[in-house]
Amino acid sequence: MSESEGSPVYRTIVVGTDGSRSSLRAVERAAEVARDTAARLVIACAYEGARDVDRVVDRLGDDVGYQVVGASPAEETVRTASEVALKAGATDVRTVVAEGQPVSVLRRVVRDYEADLLVVGNRGLNTLAGRVLGSVPGEAARKSRVDILIVHTVG
Repeated sequence: MSESEGSPVYRTIVVGTDGSRSSLRAVERAAEVARDTAARLVIACAYEGARDVDRVVDRLGDDVGYQVVGASPAEETVRTASEVALKAGATDVRTVVAEGQPVSVLRRVVRDYEADLLVVGNRGLNTLAGRVLGSVPGEAARKSRVDILIVHTVG
């Protein structure tokens, strides 16, 4: 990241999405930052096999966010998110779909693209699943080696 008049200028921004309305708000905000800094925007979606999601849902109920099941729905998720990003003004948009846990996938994408900003929504910070398992934004903030923007997407 380079400095311009004391404020950071980002070159590559990674944003995670699960296709939910709240995660698309995070994509929109990340796209606005990408537009304002002429940065590349990389939209990432992690997906799990149905067996893994069923195990977690059985334990915690429907209070589980950031879980996309299967590669095809994940591809559709990033296609939709890419459209949102382009409408918000991002001009250089890439997409990544990868199997794995959301935070692990986001960390890998940040490393692979040499990103200097990670953007996630605040979904899960105040939920039962977030308290029991750890939320995606909370875990991402603890483990990130780059700047992180947690977008207020849910009340």
